[in-house]
Amino acid sequence: MPHAIRIHQPGGPEAMQYEEVQLPPPAGGEVRIRHEAIGVNFVDTYFRTGLYAWPHEGPLTPGAEGAGVIEETGAGVEDLKAGDRVAYTLPVGAYATHRNVPADRLVKIPDGVSAEVAAAAMLKGLTVHYLLFRTFPVKNGTRLLFHAAAGGVGSIAGQWAFHLGATVIGTVGSDAKMKVARSNGYDYVINYEKENFVERVKEITGGGGVEVVYDSVGQNTYPDSLDCLRRLGMWVCFGQSSGVINNFELGHLAQKGSLFATRPSLFNYIVTRRELETAAEALFDALLNDIINVPVNQRFSLRNAAEAHRALEGRRTTGSTVLIPE
Repeated sequence: MPHAIRIHQPGGPEAMQYEEVQLPPPAGGEVRIRHEAIGVNFVDTYFRTGLYAWPHEGPLTPGAEGAGVIEETGAGVEDLKAGDRVAYTLPVGAYATHRNVPADRLVKIPDGVSAEVAAAAMLKGLTVHYLLFRTFPVKNGTRLLFHAAAGGVGSIAGQWAFHLGATVIGTVGSDAKMKVARSNGYDYVINYEKENFVERVKEITGGGGVEVVYDSVGQNTYPDSLDCLRRLGMWVCFGQSSGVINNFELGHLAQKGSLFATRPSLFNYIVTRRELETAAEALFDALLNDIINVPVNQRFSLRNAAEAHRALEGRRTTGSTVLIPE
């Protein structure tokens, strides 16, 4: 019988309950997946706490990425069949042993990529792809700052940006995480618990600043992130792990060098099937050609998803975390 993590009211990790669920046959255009691995991301905590509005009434199953095997296809599905290995990213619904997914949101997992890596790479890897290739195209010689460099997104970003020829600067919160970031392509790593990252970035860049700051931290790094940028630089705020920024003023951008600012979201970059396929192809090519490695450093049973959230929010994780259905 299928099981899922369900949240009946927003709250802390304890709000997540492992429950038996009824799963209807896949509708037209859908397939049923048996999950082999499920990615864990900060966005899952935003839905759990109610920071992000739930997309429907009633209990919520969190989870934005997963990988598994197709068990059954609905009417009209022609390009996929039972037994295919597939992966996906959707805003919610992945914390389950089985689920029905629209076929046009699935990509086939190529040989040589494990289910765990695929589950850990879809949301985070496609996020890195849009950040480095579309939001601010990184090129040889680009100088960039990436906050949370030892996290799941940061670990992938460091490797991919290094491959592109960028000078990659990262921030972390401990000496242990400095080692993790250095192993993932970062040329310079700043422990913000010991150093002022603005001063250190200025020192590294000879006072010139970086062209772009990728910031998923939010309140704790604002407005200091702006002070790391060169004139006409871009601040890319794509997350808020430390809380929502509550003191943003548009005038700061003019005062600090006519800066650009954007608040992107992955799902606006993969709206069409072609966008999804292009990004996924680039991600899997990078994995298969050893341009990037996705380290799965933490594994939890699906029924212990609350412990995974406690570790994530307590800054006790590095790289990627996955849930394994029992």
